[in-house]
Amino acid sequence: MAREEEVRLIKYLMGPYDNNCYILIFPELGQSIIVDAPSDPDTIMNAVKDTQVQRIIITHSHQDHWGALQEVKERSGAPVSFHHLEEAAIGLKPDIAIGVDNSEETISLGPAQIRVIHTPGHTPGSICLLVGRNLITGDTLFPGGPGHTRTPEALQQTIESITQKLFVLPDDIQVWPGHGAETVLGQSKREYAVFASKPHDPELRGDVLWLES
Repeated sequence: MAREEEVRLIKYLMGPYDNNCYILIFPELGQSIIVDAPSDPDTIMNAVKDTQVQRIIITHSHQDHWGALQEVKERSGAPVSFHHLEEAAIGLKPDIAIGVDNSEETISLGPAQIRVIHTPGHTPGSICLLVGRNLITGDTLFPGGPGHTRTPEALQQTIESITQKLFVLPDDIQVWPGHGAETVLGQSKREYAVFASKPHDPELRGDVLWLES
């Protein structure tokens, strides 16, 4: 896992849906990773101009998270990674596919390691990235609740991903979602406990809030 001094996380708000683009800078290595490329390729490329981009990682297949992908890929020369289950929806074959052997993966940059966590539900190939004490969650987990789901089955799968794969991490982990503000994992766990203590409509789906739904 990357230590705080090994990686610097920078967030940029982009596009009509207020998407977050994350730049991971590894100062000692002079390298970077781009997480999601929603829009505004000039801003993204300016953010990594003094580094060598090692990879562009897309958290899931919804186009508001990768609208600038092709231009950023061409200008940076970096390989693109996303979960192989998202390939058809994105319409692009990843240079480095994630999850082909159904296992979690680790991306290593010198001494730093980025843990890739497959969290299906919002989409089949949604992923989260654990970088030091930072968890980039795409549209899997937000402050206050899970990402939007279209079916009750997708909601249950998302909740399973969150509770079994993310909530096992320490409470002080910082959560950086695909849209909006960040939170801490301990707060999400406490809010979910309220949700789990109540009965729910078996058809529940959509925009669910732990404290209100």
